[in-house]
Amino acid sequence: MRRARKMKVAVAGCCHGALDKMYETIQLLEQRNGEVRPELLLCAGDFQAVRNAGDLRCMAVPAKYRRLGGFARYYSGEKKAPILTIFIGGNHEASNHLQELPYGGWVAPNIYYLGYAGVVKYRGVRIGGLSGIFKSHDYKKGHFECPPYNQQTVRSVYHVRNIDVFKLKQLKQPMDVFMSHDWPRSIYHYGNKKSLLKKKSFFRQEVESNTLGSPAASELLEHFKPKYWFSAHLHVKFAALMQHQVNGPEQQPKATKFLALDKCLPHRDFLQIVEIEHDPSAPVCLEYDPEWIAVLKATNSLINVSPKSWNMPENNGLYEKWDYNVTEEDIKQILEEANHDLQVPHNFSPTVACYDSDKSQQHVEVVHRINPQTTEFCARFGLVDINEKIQQLREEILEHKDKEEEEEEVESTGSAEEPSDYNTDVSGLSTSFNPDEIILDEDSADEESDRGPVDPTLDGPSNVSTTFSDIRILPDSMTVSPNNTVDIAGDQLEILSEVNQTDEQRPSEKPLKRISDGEENSGIKRIKRRNQAIYASKDEDEIE
Repeated sequence: MRRARKMKVAVAGCCHGALDKMYETIQLLEQRNGEVRPELLLCAGDFQAVRNAGDLRCMAVPAKYRRLGGFARYYSGEKKAPILTIFIGGNHEASNHLQELPYGGWVAPNIYYLGYAGVVKYRGVRIGGLSGIFKSHDYKKGHFECPPYNQQTVRSVYHVRNIDVFKLKQLKQPMDVFMSHDWPRSIYHYGNKKSLLKKKSFFRQEVESNTLGSPAASELLEHFKPKYWFSAHLHVKFAALMQHQVNGPEQQPKATKFLALDKCLPHRDFLQIVEIEHDPSAPVCLEYDPEWIAVLKATNSLINVSPKSWNMPENNGLYEKWDYNVTEEDIKQILEEANHDLQVPHNFSPTVACYDSDKSQQHVEVVHRINPQTTEFCARFGLVDINEKIQQLREEILEHKDKEEEEEEVESTGSAEEPSDYNTDVSGLSTSFNPDEIILDEDSADEESDRGPVDPTLDGPSNVSTTFSDIRILPDSMTVSPNNTVDIAGDQLEILSEVNQTDEQRPSEKPLKRISDGEENSGIKRIKRRNQAIYASKDEDEIE
Protein backbone atom coordinates (compact mmCIF):
# COMPACT_ATOMS: atom_id res chain seq x y z
CA MET A 1 0.00 0.00 0.00
CA ARG A 2 1.40 3.35 -1.07
CA ARG A 3 1.58 6.10 1.53
CA ALA A 4 0.17 9.49 0.62
CA ARG A 5 2.68 12.25 0.05
CA LYS A 6 2.27 15.98 0.31
CA MET A 7 2.54 18.55 -2.44
CA LYS A 8 2.81 22.29 -2.08
CA VAL A 9 -0.16 24.31 -3.31
CA ALA A 10 -0.29 28.11 -3.51
CA VAL A 11 -3.68 29.62 -2.66
CA ALA A 12 -4.58 33.17 -3.67
CA GLY A 13 -7.40 35.56 -2.83
CA CYS A 14 -8.77 38.10 -5.30
CA CYS A 15 -6.28 38.36 -8.16
CA HIS A 16 -7.81 41.44 -9.83
CA GLY A 17 -5.79 40.79 -12.97
CA ALA A 18 -2.41 40.98 -11.20
CA LEU A 19 -1.15 37.67 -12.56
CA ASP A 20 2.44 38.85 -12.90
CA LYS A 21 2.52 39.84 -9.24
CA MET A 22 1.10 36.46 -8.21
CA TYR A 23 3.73 34.50 -10.09
CA GLU A 24 6.55 36.86 -9.13
CA THR A 25 5.65 36.50 -5.46
CA ILE A 26 5.81 32.71 -5.73
CA GLN A 27 9.18 33.01 -7.44
CA LEU A 28 10.35 35.38 -4.70
CA LEU A 29 9.52 32.72 -2.10
CA GLU A 30 11.76 30.26 -3.91
CA GLN A 31 14.64 32.72 -3.98
CA ARG A 32 14.29 33.97 -0.41
CA ASN A 33 13.52 30.79 1.47
CA GLY A 34 14.70 28.07 -0.87
CA GLU A 35 11.13 26.82 -1.08
CA VAL A 36 10.14 24.20 -3.61
CA ARG A 37 7.91 25.70 -6.27
CA PRO A 38 4.23 24.85 -5.68
CA GLU A 39 2.70 22.45 -8.17
CA LEU A 40 -0.60 24.32 -8.26
CA LEU A 41 -1.95 27.83 -7.84
CA LEU A 42 -5.60 28.01 -6.76
CA CYS A 43 -7.37 31.38 -7.08
CA ALA A 44 -10.71 31.89 -5.32
CA GLY A 45 -12.25 34.40 -7.72
CA ASP A 46 -12.03 37.92 -9.16
CA PHE A 47 -9.39 36.52 -11.47
CA GLN A 48 -10.20 38.98 -14.29
CA ALA A 49 -9.26 37.14 -17.48
CA VAL A 50 -9.52 40.34 -19.51
CA ARG A 51 -8.31 40.14 -23.12
CA ASN A 52 -9.27 43.50 -24.64
CA ALA A 53 -11.40 46.62 -24.22
CA GLY A 54 -14.56 44.69 -25.10
CA ASP A 55 -14.01 42.43 -22.09
CA LEU A 56 -13.58 45.46 -19.85
CA ARG A 57 -17.08 46.64 -20.75
CA CYS A 58 -18.42 43.28 -19.58
CA MET A 59 -16.84 43.57 -16.14
CA ALA A 60 -18.98 45.00 -13.34
CA VAL A 61 -16.61 47.58 -11.88
CA PRO A 62 -16.65 51.38 -11.94
CA ALA A 63 -15.22 52.71 -15.21
CA LYS A 64 -12.19 54.27 -13.53
CA TYR A 65 -11.06 50.82 -12.36
CA ARG A 66 -11.32 49.16 -15.76
CA ARG A 67 -7.71 48.37 -16.54
CA LEU A 68 -6.54 45.60 -18.79
CA GLY A 69 -4.19 44.00 -16.27
CA GLY A 70 -1.61 41.42 -17.29
CA PHE A 71 -3.79 38.53 -18.43
CA ALA A 72 -3.81 39.52 -22.12
CA ARG A 73 -0.12 38.62 -22.41
CA TYR A 74 -0.89 35.08 -21.21
CA TYR A 75 -3.86 34.80 -23.53
CA SER A 76 -1.84 35.89 -26.56
CA GLY A 77 1.01 33.49 -25.80
CA GLU A 78 3.53 36.23 -25.07
CA LYS A 79 3.80 34.73 -21.58
CA LYS A 80 2.93 31.35 -20.09
CA ALA A 81 1.86 30.62 -16.53
CA PRO A 82 4.89 29.03 -14.79
CA ILE A 83 2.67 26.70 -12.74
CA LEU A 84 -0.73 25.11 -13.36
CA THR A 85 -3.34 27.64 -12.27
CA ILE A 86 -6.95 26.74 -11.44
CA PHE A 87 -9.53 29.41 -10.62
CA ILE A 88 -13.22 30.12 -10.10
CA GLY A 89 -15.15 33.23 -11.06
CA GLY A 90 -16.02 36.03 -8.65
CA ASN A 91 -18.18 39.13 -8.99
CA HIS A 92 -15.64 41.23 -10.91
CA GLU A 93 -14.84 39.22 -14.03
CA ALA A 94 -14.77 39.52 -17.81
CA SER A 95 -18.09 37.67 -17.77
CA ASN A 96 -18.37 37.39 -21.55
CA HIS A 97 -15.06 35.49 -21.62
CA LEU A 98 -15.89 33.11 -18.77
CA GLN A 99 -19.39 32.53 -20.14
CA GLU A 100 -17.82 30.87 -23.17
CA LEU A 101 -16.77 28.05 -20.81
CA PRO A 102 -19.81 27.14 -18.66
CA TYR A 103 -18.37 23.66 -18.00
CA GLY A 104 -14.84 25.00 -17.53
CA GLY A 105 -11.81 25.10 -19.79
CA TRP A 106 -8.51 26.78 -20.54
CA VAL A 107 -8.58 30.58 -20.62
CA ALA A 108 -4.88 30.53 -21.54
CA PRO A 109 -2.18 27.86 -21.67
CA ASN A 110 -1.76 26.36 -18.16
CA ILE A 111 -4.63 28.46 -16.71
CA TYR A 112 -7.87 26.55 -16.14
CA TYR A 113 -11.32 27.88 -15.23
CA LEU A 114 -13.67 25.53 -13.34
CA GLY A 115 -16.86 26.89 -14.96
CA TYR A 116 -20.11 27.84 -13.22
CA ALA A 117 -19.41 24.81 -11.05
CA GLY A 118 -16.86 22.09 -11.60
CA VAL A 119 -14.71 19.31 -10.21
CA VAL A 120 -11.32 18.14 -11.50
CA LYS A 121 -8.45 16.02 -10.23
CA TYR A 122 -4.74 16.66 -10.05
CA ARG A 123 -2.39 13.95 -8.78
CA GLY A 124 -5.39 12.29 -7.15
CA VAL A 125 -6.48 15.46 -5.30
CA ARG A 126 -10.13 16.23 -5.95
CA ILE A 127 -10.69 19.97 -6.44
CA GLY A 128 -14.16 21.50 -6.74
CA GLY A 129 -15.45 25.02 -7.06
CA LEU A 130 -18.52 27.25 -7.36
CA SER A 131 -18.17 30.52 -9.26
CA GLY A 132 -19.93 33.81 -8.54
CA ILE A 133 -21.64 35.19 -5.45
CA PHE A 134 -25.01 34.48 -3.89
CA LYS A 135 -28.02 36.74 -4.50
CA SER A 136 -31.40 35.38 -3.49
CA HIS A 137 -33.37 37.20 -6.21
CA ASP A 138 -31.41 35.47 -9.01
CA TYR A 139 -30.69 32.15 -7.32
CA LYS A 140 -33.64 30.26 -8.84
CA LYS A 141 -33.22 31.62 -12.37
CA GLY A 142 -31.58 29.86 -15.28
CA HIS A 143 -28.37 31.02 -16.95
CA PHE A 144 -30.23 33.32 -19.35
CA GLU A 145 -27.74 36.18 -19.68
CA CYS A 146 -25.55 36.63 -22.72
CA PRO A 147 -23.39 39.45 -24.07
CA PRO A 148 -23.77 42.23 -24.90
CA TYR A 149 -25.09 42.75 -21.37
CA ASN A 150 -27.27 45.56 -20.11
CA GLN A 151 -26.93 47.24 -16.71
CA GLN A 152 -28.86 44.44 -14.99
CA THR A 153 -27.42 41.37 -16.69
CA VAL A 154 -23.80 42.55 -16.37
CA ARG A 155 -24.34 41.90 -12.66
CA SER A 156 -26.79 39.02 -12.59
CA VAL A 157 -24.56 36.94 -14.89
CA TYR A 158 -22.17 36.22 -12.01
CA HIS A 159 -24.84 35.33 -9.45
CA VAL A 160 -24.89 31.72 -8.25
CA ARG A 161 -27.78 29.57 -9.55
CA ASN A 162 -29.60 26.73 -7.82
CA ILE A 163 -28.97 24.34 -10.73
CA ASP A 164 -25.21 24.44 -10.12
CA VAL A 165 -25.57 23.88 -6.38
CA PHE A 166 -28.04 21.06 -7.09
CA LYS A 167 -25.54 19.35 -9.38
CA LEU A 168 -22.75 19.61 -6.83
CA LYS A 169 -24.97 18.15 -4.11
CA GLN A 170 -25.43 14.97 -6.18
CA LEU A 171 -21.77 14.12 -5.59
CA LYS A 172 -21.09 11.51 -2.92
CA GLN A 173 -17.37 10.77 -3.17
CA PRO A 174 -15.04 12.66 -0.77
CA MET A 175 -13.92 16.17 -1.70
CA ASP A 176 -10.38 17.25 -0.85
CA VAL A 177 -10.45 20.94 -1.78
CA PHE A 178 -13.35 23.27 -2.53
CA MET A 179 -13.39 26.94 -3.52
CA SER A 180 -16.10 29.58 -3.38
CA HIS A 181 -15.71 33.31 -3.91
CA ASP A 182 -17.94 34.47 -1.08
CA TRP A 183 -17.61 32.82 2.31
CA PRO A 184 -19.92 30.06 3.49
CA ARG A 185 -22.41 31.63 5.88
CA SER A 186 -21.59 31.01 9.58
CA ILE A 187 -17.95 30.02 8.98
CA TYR A 188 -16.83 33.05 11.02
CA HIS A 189 -18.22 31.36 14.15
CA TYR A 190 -15.46 28.74 13.87
CA GLY A 191 -12.55 31.15 13.83
CA ASN A 192 -11.30 34.19 15.69
CA LYS A 193 -14.27 36.54 15.37
CA LYS A 194 -12.67 39.06 17.69
CA SER A 195 -9.69 39.44 15.37
CA LEU A 196 -11.92 39.54 12.29
CA LEU A 197 -14.15 42.30 13.68
CA LYS A 198 -11.13 44.28 14.78
CA LYS A 199 -9.96 44.37 11.17
CA LYS A 200 -13.43 44.70 9.64
CA SER A 201 -15.67 46.32 12.25
CA PHE A 202 -18.41 46.95 9.69
CA PHE A 203 -19.02 43.18 9.53
CA ARG A 204 -20.30 43.16 13.10
CA GLN A 205 -24.02 43.50 12.42
CA GLU A 206 -24.02 40.81 9.74
CA VAL A 207 -21.87 38.47 11.80
CA GLU A 208 -24.07 38.86 14.86
CA SER A 209 -27.24 38.34 12.79
CA ASN A 210 -25.58 35.44 10.95
CA THR A 211 -26.29 36.97 7.52
CA LEU A 212 -22.73 37.44 6.29
CA GLY A 213 -21.79 35.00 3.54
CA SER A 214 -23.50 32.62 1.17
CA PRO A 215 -26.16 30.15 2.39
CA ALA A 216 -25.60 28.12 -0.80
CA ALA A 217 -21.91 27.75 0.00
CA SER A 218 -22.84 26.83 3.57
CA GLU A 219 -25.03 24.00 2.24
CA LEU A 220 -22.17 22.69 0.16
CA LEU A 221 -19.75 22.93 3.09
CA GLU A 222 -22.06 20.75 5.15
CA HIS A 223 -22.62 18.37 2.22
CA PHE A 224 -18.98 17.86 1.23
CA LYS A 225 -17.16 18.36 4.52
CA PRO A 226 -13.95 18.84 2.50
CA LYS A 227 -10.48 18.85 3.99
CA TYR A 228 -9.88 22.41 2.75
CA TRP A 229 -12.16 25.27 1.75
CA PHE A 230 -10.71 28.45 0.21
CA SER A 231 -12.53 31.76 -0.32
CA ALA A 232 -11.84 35.43 -1.05
CA HIS A 233 -14.26 38.34 -1.70
CA LEU A 234 -14.17 40.10 1.69
CA HIS A 235 -10.53 41.20 1.29
CA VAL A 236 -9.29 39.99 4.64
CA LYS A 237 -7.31 36.97 5.75
CA PHE A 238 -9.29 34.70 8.03
CA ALA A 239 -8.75 31.08 9.07
CA ALA A 240 -11.12 28.70 10.81
CA LEU A 241 -11.39 25.05 11.72
CA MET A 242 -14.86 23.53 11.47
CA GLN A 243 -15.44 20.21 13.20
CA HIS A 244 -18.40 18.54 11.49
CA GLN A 245 -21.05 16.65 13.41
CA VAL A 246 -20.94 12.88 13.23
CA ASN A 247 -24.21 11.30 12.11
CA GLY A 248 -24.10 7.74 13.32
CA PRO A 249 -21.46 5.52 14.92
CA GLU A 250 -20.18 4.29 11.56
CA GLN A 251 -19.20 7.77 10.40
CA GLN A 252 -15.68 9.07 10.94
CA PRO A 253 -15.31 12.60 12.35
CA LYS A 254 -14.35 15.16 9.73
CA ALA A 255 -12.94 18.68 9.90
CA THR A 256 -12.59 21.42 7.32
CA LYS A 257 -9.72 23.88 7.35
CA PHE A 258 -11.13 27.15 6.02
CA LEU A 259 -8.92 29.93 4.72
CA ALA A 260 -9.96 33.24 3.18
CA LEU A 261 -7.32 35.55 1.72
CA ASP A 262 -6.97 39.23 0.89
CA LYS A 263 -6.68 40.89 -2.52
CA CYS A 264 -3.40 41.16 -4.40
CA LEU A 265 -1.87 44.40 -3.14
CA PRO A 266 1.42 45.28 -1.42
CA HIS A 267 1.61 44.36 2.27
CA ARG A 268 -1.60 42.32 2.14
CA ASP A 269 -2.03 38.61 2.93
CA PHE A 270 -3.15 37.55 -0.52
CA LEU A 271 -1.11 34.35 -0.93
CA GLN A 272 -0.62 31.27 1.25
CA ILE A 273 1.31 28.04 0.72
CA VAL A 274 -0.36 24.88 2.00
CA GLU A 275 0.69 21.25 1.87
CA ILE A 276 -1.95 18.80 0.66
CA GLU A 277 -1.71 15.03 0.58
CA HIS A 278 -1.80 13.49 -2.87
CA ASP A 279 -1.62 10.05 -4.44
CA PRO A 280 1.96 9.51 -5.70
CA SER A 281 0.68 6.93 -8.20
CA ALA A 282 -1.85 9.31 -9.77
CA PRO A 283 -1.11 11.03 -13.10
CA VAL A 284 0.75 14.35 -12.94
CA CYS A 285 -1.83 16.13 -15.07
CA LEU A 286 -5.25 17.74 -14.82
CA GLU A 287 -8.09 15.23 -15.18
CA TYR A 288 -11.86 15.36 -15.45
CA ASP A 289 -13.62 13.87 -12.46
CA PRO A 290 -15.66 10.81 -13.55
CA GLU A 291 -18.39 11.23 -10.93
CA TRP A 292 -18.83 14.88 -11.89
CA ILE A 293 -19.10 13.97 -15.58
CA ALA A 294 -21.71 11.34 -14.68
CA VAL A 295 -23.70 13.94 -12.72
CA LEU A 296 -23.55 16.39 -15.64
CA LYS A 297 -24.97 13.69 -17.91
CA ALA A 298 -27.66 12.75 -15.40
CA THR A 299 -28.79 16.38 -14.97
CA ASN A 300 -28.46 17.30 -18.64
CA SER A 301 -32.25 17.56 -19.06
CA LEU A 302 -32.43 20.17 -16.28
CA ILE A 303 -30.49 22.81 -18.21
CA ASN A 304 -32.51 26.03 -18.06
CA VAL A 305 -31.82 29.34 -19.80
CA SER A 306 -34.98 31.13 -18.72
CA PRO A 307 -34.96 34.28 -16.55
CA LYS A 308 -38.02 32.93 -14.73
CA SER A 309 -37.59 31.44 -11.28
CA TRP A 310 -37.90 27.69 -10.95
CA ASN A 311 -37.38 25.10 -8.23
CA MET A 312 -35.08 22.14 -8.41
CA PRO A 313 -36.66 18.67 -8.20
CA GLU A 314 -37.26 17.48 -4.67
CA ASN A 315 -39.03 14.63 -2.92
CA ASN A 316 -42.36 16.37 -2.35
CA GLY A 317 -44.61 14.36 -4.64
CA LEU A 318 -44.56 16.95 -7.43
CA TYR A 319 -41.68 15.50 -9.44
CA GLU A 320 -41.46 12.22 -11.28
CA LYS A 321 -37.71 12.21 -10.66
CA TRP A 322 -35.93 14.08 -7.93
CA ASP A 323 -32.85 11.96 -7.13
CA TYR A 324 -30.04 12.49 -9.64
CA ASN A 325 -27.33 10.70 -7.70
CA VAL A 326 -25.16 8.52 -9.91
CA THR A 327 -24.20 4.90 -9.30
CA GLU A 328 -20.89 3.11 -9.46
CA GLU A 329 -22.10 1.65 -12.76
CA ASP A 330 -22.64 5.16 -14.16
CA ILE A 331 -19.11 6.15 -13.18
CA LYS A 332 -17.69 2.92 -14.57
CA GLN A 333 -19.44 3.61 -17.87
CA ILE A 334 -17.87 7.08 -18.07
CA LEU A 335 -14.42 5.57 -17.55
CA GLU A 336 -14.99 2.83 -20.11
CA GLU A 337 -16.27 5.27 -22.74
CA ALA A 338 -13.17 7.41 -22.13
CA ASN A 339 -10.93 4.34 -22.31
CA HIS A 340 -9.90 5.23 -18.73
CA ASP A 341 -8.25 8.39 -20.03
CA LEU A 342 -9.90 11.51 -18.58
CA GLN A 343 -6.93 13.84 -18.99
CA VAL A 344 -8.10 17.35 -19.78
CA PRO A 345 -6.95 18.01 -23.35
CA HIS A 346 -4.65 20.98 -23.96
CA ASN A 347 -7.02 22.41 -26.55
CA PHE A 348 -6.88 26.13 -25.80
CA SER A 349 -7.38 28.39 -28.79
CA PRO A 350 -8.02 32.16 -28.79
CA THR A 351 -11.53 33.25 -29.72
CA VAL A 352 -10.91 37.02 -29.89
CA ALA A 353 -8.04 39.33 -30.70
CA CYS A 354 -6.02 40.65 -27.78
CA TYR A 355 -5.49 44.27 -26.99
CA ASP A 356 -3.12 45.94 -29.44
CA SER A 357 -1.71 49.29 -28.39
CA ASP A 358 -1.21 50.20 -32.05
CA LYS A 359 -4.91 49.88 -32.83
CA SER A 360 -7.95 51.58 -31.37
CA GLN A 361 -10.10 49.04 -29.52
CA GLN A 362 -12.27 51.44 -27.59
CA HIS A 363 -15.30 50.25 -29.59
CA VAL A 364 -14.64 46.52 -29.87
CA GLU A 365 -17.97 44.81 -30.51
CA VAL A 366 -19.00 42.40 -27.77
CA VAL A 367 -20.81 39.36 -29.10
CA HIS A 368 -22.04 36.06 -27.70
CA ARG A 369 -19.52 33.40 -28.69
CA ILE A 370 -19.49 29.62 -28.80
CA ASN A 371 -16.11 28.38 -27.59
CA PRO A 372 -14.68 25.33 -29.43
CA GLN A 373 -13.53 23.89 -26.09
CA THR A 374 -17.14 23.79 -24.89
CA THR A 375 -18.30 22.34 -28.20
CA GLU A 376 -15.71 19.57 -27.93
CA PHE A 377 -16.53 18.87 -24.28
CA CYS A 378 -20.29 18.65 -24.92
CA ALA A 379 -19.79 16.42 -27.97
CA ARG A 380 -17.47 14.09 -26.05
CA PHE A 381 -19.82 13.58 -23.10
CA GLY A 382 -23.20 14.14 -24.77
CA LEU A 383 -24.11 17.38 -22.98
CA VAL A 384 -26.16 20.43 -23.88
CA ASP A 385 -24.10 23.50 -24.74
CA ILE A 386 -25.71 26.18 -22.57
CA ASN A 387 -24.62 28.96 -24.92
CA GLU A 388 -26.13 27.25 -27.95
CA LYS A 389 -29.41 26.91 -26.07
CA ILE A 390 -29.32 30.62 -25.17
CA GLN A 391 -28.77 31.51 -28.83
CA GLN A 392 -31.65 29.28 -29.90
CA LEU A 393 -33.98 30.93 -27.40
CA ARG A 394 -32.85 34.37 -28.52
CA GLU A 395 -33.51 33.51 -32.16
CA GLU A 396 -36.96 32.20 -31.29
CA ILE A 397 -37.83 35.38 -29.39
CA LEU A 398 -36.62 37.61 -32.23
CA GLU A 399 -38.45 35.46 -34.79
CA HIS A 400 -41.72 35.83 -32.89
CA LYS A 401 -41.10 39.54 -32.61
CA ASP A 402 -40.54 39.87 -36.38
CA LYS A 403 -43.78 37.96 -37.08
CA GLU A 404 -45.75 40.21 -34.77
CA GLU A 405 -44.36 43.31 -36.48
CA GLU A 406 -45.23 41.93 -39.92
CA GLU A 407 -48.80 41.18 -38.84
CA GLU A 408 -49.18 44.66 -37.42
CA GLU A 409 -47.97 46.22 -40.66
CA VAL A 410 -50.51 44.21 -42.68
CA GLU A 411 -53.38 45.11 -40.35
CA SER A 412 -52.37 48.76 -40.10
CA THR A 413 -54.79 51.30 -41.62
CA GLY A 414 -52.58 54.32 -41.17
CA SER A 415 -53.47 54.96 -37.55
CA ALA A 416 -50.97 54.90 -34.73
CA GLU A 417 -49.49 51.45 -34.28
CA GLU A 418 -51.04 49.52 -31.42
CA PRO A 419 -48.77 47.59 -29.09
CA SER A 420 -48.52 43.85 -29.58
CA ASP A 421 -50.20 41.54 -27.07
CA TYR A 422 -47.26 39.16 -27.43
CA ASN A 423 -44.63 39.48 -24.72
CA THR A 424 -41.47 40.47 -26.57
CA ASP A 425 -39.44 41.55 -23.59
CA VAL A 426 -35.85 40.49 -24.30
CA SER A 427 -34.28 42.79 -21.73
CA GLY A 428 -32.07 39.99 -20.54
CA LEU A 429 -30.59 39.81 -24.05
CA SER A 430 -30.73 43.48 -24.99
CA THR A 431 -27.77 45.73 -25.73
CA SER A 432 -29.58 48.97 -24.84
CA PHE A 433 -29.53 50.96 -21.65
CA ASN A 434 -30.61 54.47 -20.71
CA PRO A 435 -27.58 56.59 -19.88
CA ASP A 436 -29.77 59.21 -18.20
CA GLU A 437 -31.19 56.73 -15.71
CA ILE A 438 -29.51 55.64 -12.50
CA ILE A 439 -30.46 52.02 -12.01
CA LEU A 440 -29.67 50.45 -8.68
CA ASP A 441 -30.04 46.75 -8.15
CA GLU A 442 -28.73 45.03 -5.04
CA ASP A 443 -25.21 44.98 -6.40
CA SER A 444 -24.87 48.65 -7.14
CA ALA A 445 -24.06 49.37 -3.54
CA ASP A 446 -20.73 47.91 -4.60
CA GLU A 447 -20.26 49.07 -8.16
CA GLU A 448 -21.14 52.26 -9.98
CA SER A 449 -23.33 51.94 -13.05
CA ASP A 450 -21.22 54.42 -14.99
CA ARG A 451 -20.25 52.81 -18.30
CA GLY A 452 -17.80 55.45 -19.44
CA PRO A 453 -14.68 54.99 -21.55
CA VAL A 454 -12.28 52.24 -20.60
CA ASP A 455 -8.57 52.41 -20.12
CA PRO A 456 -7.12 49.29 -21.73
CA THR A 457 -3.55 50.20 -20.87
CA LEU A 458 -1.44 47.23 -19.88
CA ASP A 459 -0.18 47.32 -16.33
CA GLY A 460 3.52 47.87 -16.08
CA PRO A 461 5.96 45.57 -14.25
CA SER A 462 6.45 46.01 -10.55
CA ASN A 463 9.20 45.12 -8.11
CA VAL A 464 7.47 42.71 -5.77
CA SER A 465 10.62 42.00 -3.82
CA THR A 466 10.37 45.39 -2.12
CA THR A 467 6.61 45.85 -1.88
CA PHE A 468 4.89 42.56 -1.16
CA SER A 469 4.44 41.07 2.28
CA ASP A 470 6.11 37.88 3.40
CA ILE A 471 4.19 34.69 2.79
CA ARG A 472 4.24 31.87 5.30
CA ILE A 473 3.65 28.14 5.15
CA LEU A 474 0.28 27.23 6.63
CA PRO A 475 0.82 24.82 9.52
CA ASP A 476 -0.56 21.30 9.30
CA SER A 477 -3.29 22.13 11.78
CA MET A 478 -4.74 25.58 12.22
CA THR A 479 -5.34 26.32 15.90
CA VAL A 480 -8.79 27.77 16.43
CA SER A 481 -10.09 29.10 19.70
CA PRO A 482 -13.89 29.02 20.14
CA ASN A 483 -13.71 31.85 22.66
CA ASN A 484 -12.02 34.12 20.15
CA THR A 485 -8.96 34.74 22.30
CA VAL A 486 -6.30 32.96 20.23
CA ASP A 487 -4.86 34.09 16.92
CA ILE A 488 -5.92 31.57 14.26
CA ALA A 489 -2.96 31.06 11.96
CA GLY A 490 -0.04 32.38 13.93
CA ASP A 491 1.38 35.87 13.66
CA GLN A 492 -0.70 37.88 11.22
CA LEU A 493 0.80 40.49 8.95
CA GLU A 494 -0.58 43.97 9.51
CA ILE A 495 -3.62 44.44 7.36
CA LEU A 496 -5.17 47.79 6.65
CA SER A 497 -8.95 47.65 6.91
CA GLU A 498 -11.13 48.75 4.02
CA VAL A 499 -14.71 49.54 3.22
CA ASN A 500 -17.21 46.71 3.10
CA GLN A 501 -16.77 44.42 0.09
CA THR A 502 -19.71 42.12 0.78
CA ASP A 503 -21.70 43.16 -2.32
CA GLU A 504 -24.90 43.33 -0.23
CA GLN A 505 -27.55 46.05 -0.37
CA ARG A 506 -29.03 47.21 2.90
CA PRO A 507 -32.80 46.73 3.29
CA SER A 508 -33.24 50.44 3.79
CA GLU A 509 -31.90 51.26 0.30
CA LYS A 510 -34.49 52.18 -2.31
CA PRO A 511 -34.16 52.45 -6.10
CA LEU A 512 -33.37 55.95 -7.26
CA LYS A 513 -35.69 57.78 -9.59
CA ARG A 514 -34.45 58.99 -12.95
CA ILE A 515 -33.06 62.51 -12.89
CA SER A 516 -33.69 64.69 -15.91
CA ASP A 517 -31.05 66.93 -17.43
CA GLY A 518 -32.61 69.95 -15.82
CA GLU A 519 -32.41 68.48 -12.39
CA GLU A 520 -28.81 67.36 -12.41
CA ASN A 521 -27.54 70.43 -10.57
CA SER A 522 -30.52 70.99 -8.31
CA GLY A 523 -28.64 70.28 -5.11
CA ILE A 524 -29.12 66.52 -5.04
CA LYS A 525 -26.38 64.89 -2.99
CA ARG A 526 -23.97 62.60 -4.74
CA ILE A 527 -24.17 58.99 -3.62
CA LYS A 528 -21.03 57.56 -2.05
CA ARG A 529 -21.00 53.81 -2.53
CA ARG A 530 -19.70 51.43 0.14
CA ASN A 531 -17.40 49.68 -2.29
CA GLN A 532 -15.92 52.82 -3.79
CA ALA A 533 -12.36 51.71 -3.02
CA ILE A 534 -12.54 48.08 -4.08
CA TYR A 535 -9.91 48.53 -6.75
CA ALA A 536 -7.89 51.31 -5.13
CA SER A 537 -4.20 50.63 -5.44
CA LYS A 538 -3.53 52.03 -1.98
CA ASP A 539 -5.16 51.44 1.36
CA GLU A 540 -7.50 54.30 2.17
CA ASP A 541 -9.08 53.14 5.39
CA GLU A 542 -6.46 52.59 8.03
CA ILE A 543 -7.69 51.21 11.35
CA GLU A 544 -7.24 53.80 14.02
